[in-house]
Amino acid sequence: MTAGAAGTADSTPPQAGVWNIANVLTLTRIALVPVFVWLLFLDGGGWRLAAFAVFAVASITDKIDGDLARRRNIVTDFGKIADPIADKALTGAALISLSVLGELWWWVTGVILVREIGITVLRFVVIRYGVIPASKGGKLKTMLQVIAIGLFILPAPFELDPVRWAAMAAALAVTVVTGLDYVVQAWRLRHQGRSRAGGGAGAGA
Repeated sequence: MTAGAAGTADSTPPQAGVWNIANVLTLTRIALVPVFVWLLFLDGGGWRLAAFAVFAVASITDKIDGDLARRRNIVTDFGKIADPIADKALTGAALISLSVLGELWWWVTGVILVREIGITVLRFVVIRYGVIPASKGGKLKTMLQVIAIGLFILPAPFELDPVRWAAMAAALAVTVVTGLDYVVQAWRLRHQGRSRAGGGAGAGA
C-alpha cells in the first residue's frame, strides 16, 4: 500500500519553478525596455538601428517564451502575470517615446494604451467568473502593433511614410475592434457566472 502510494506520488509531474527559461526570457524583455528607450532618444541613424534591433529582439522573445512554456510544461503563475506586463511595457514605452519625439500622434498612443490597460484591468475584474482566453484577433493585434511600431522606429526615407501609417492604421483598427470583443466576452462571462451563482442559491434554498 505504501509502495503504491509512493508510486502514485512519483508519477505526479513536478511543479515548474519560477526560475525557468521562459520566465528568464520574459524578465529579459522587461530589462530591454529601458535600453531600447535610451537608444531611441540618441541622435544618429546608427543608434536608431540599434534601437530597432533591441525592439526586434525583445518582440521575438515574446513568441519564444510562450512557446517554450507550453512545450516544456513550465507555465507558472508568475509567467502569466509577468508576460503581459512585459508586452505592455515594451509597446507602451515605444508608443510614448515615438509621441514624445513627435513622430506619432498622441491620440493614437492614447487609444492603444487605454485599450491595453483597460482590457488588462477588465481581465482581473472578471477573473472570479472565469478567464478570458487570448483570441486570434488579439494575437493579430499584437503582431500588427509590433510591425507598425517597428516601421516607425526603423530609419527610412519619407517615401515609406504611407506604409508606416497604413500599418499603424491597421493596428489601431484591430486594437479597437478586439478591445470591444473582449468587453463583450467579459460581460457574457460575468452574466453567466452570476446566473450560475443565482441558480445554485435557488437550488440550495
